[in-house]
Amino acid sequence: MSSGAIPVIGLTVVLALSACSQKQDPAPSPPSASSESIATPASAPSSGQIETAVVDFKPAQPELVLVGKVAYGEDRYSKISSPLQGRVVEVRAKLGDRVEAGATLLVIDSSDITAAYSEFVKEASELEYSTRAQELAKELYATKALALKDLKQAENDLIKARAEFRRAKERLLSLRIPAAELEKPLAQQRITSRFEMKSPLTGTVVERAVTPGQSVGGDVGQVLFTVADLDRLQVVADVYERDLALVKVSQVGRINVEAYPGTDFASVVASIGDVVDPNTRTIKVRAWVDNRDQRLKPEMFARLRLDIGDATPFLTIPKEAVVEIDGKHFVYVVEGTDHYLKHEVTVSNVSSGQVRILEGLTSGQRIVTKGAVLVKGQEVKG
Repeated sequence: MSSGAIPVIGLTVVLALSACSQKQDPAPSPPSASSESIATPASAPSSGQIETAVVDFKPAQPELVLVGKVAYGEDRYSKISSPLQGRVVEVRAKLGDRVEAGATLLVIDSSDITAAYSEFVKEASELEYSTRAQELAKELYATKALALKDLKQAENDLIKARAEFRRAKERLLSLRIPAAELEKPLAQQRITSRFEMKSPLTGTVVERAVTPGQSVGGDVGQVLFTVADLDRLQVVADVYERDLALVKVSQVGRINVEAYPGTDFASVVASIGDVVDPNTRTIKVRAWVDNRDQRLKPEMFARLRLDIGDATPFLTIPKEAVVEIDGKHFVYVVEGTDHYLKHEVTVSNVSSGQVRILEGLTSGQRIVTKGAVLVKGQEVKG
């Protein structure tokens, strides 16, 4: 063999060994979608903008949050109209006044009362005359001094007189004339053209739409006063069909309003509607709430929170620690100083501020709890 053949053979062996070595190295497998993590430097956000915490099991109270608004109690407010026509001569209640049931709100001078009372007096006189005529007819008929047809006529006249008297009396009662006054003898009755409109319940004057000298027309649509009991209000909320089984009458809950963040107002479910709104597919839920301190106002937006189970230890984190990307949820796990890894997680709502981790994290891992959006923005830039 020539001396020049040795290097060629040696080179061939080296190449073969090198190729063999490359085939023995396994190719790296791609990470699964559920465990994918992406290194994200966080040099841009300052440390004051990023807060972290260790994930741990915490007892969480499952709750159902319903959106609604504060309203008057169904039987605790009244829109008051005048039952007759007339002119307002005196207004005794002002906006914001607290009035008792039976208190006079305003005084109206009405010709309706005068006309109705005149008719009442006339029919009372007719009734008295017909009563005496019927009694006399009975006596004359008993002595055969009166024909039967005349007795029957007297009895018919008495029936008509009673009906007309009853109609005139009912008319006065509809004008709020006291029944006790009408039971007195005519000479003792003190009925004038002035009508006092009274409050049907104890509460606060929340609306007033009348002034002295104004003419009112007996129209139920012309509301002069609205009186409401503000010490006990209701929250009217909407519950979706899928959650209806979680709501029960007498269930205890809490009310939150934007005016008092962090404050809970105790409430109790009063009623659950029987009709589904065809547009929203929701059912009305009403809950009583104590308001003796007058902090809640009707028409305020409110959230009704109902506990729907016992407190159970869950792996929970703040909702703001979770970022959503393309329909998936991620958190940033702390891997070192200014260095975070993005982990996909599966979450479930527990309350308005907390979520339960179903998959993707384990107890003891430290994650970004505040500023996750900033880390996400830095990742997009980088």
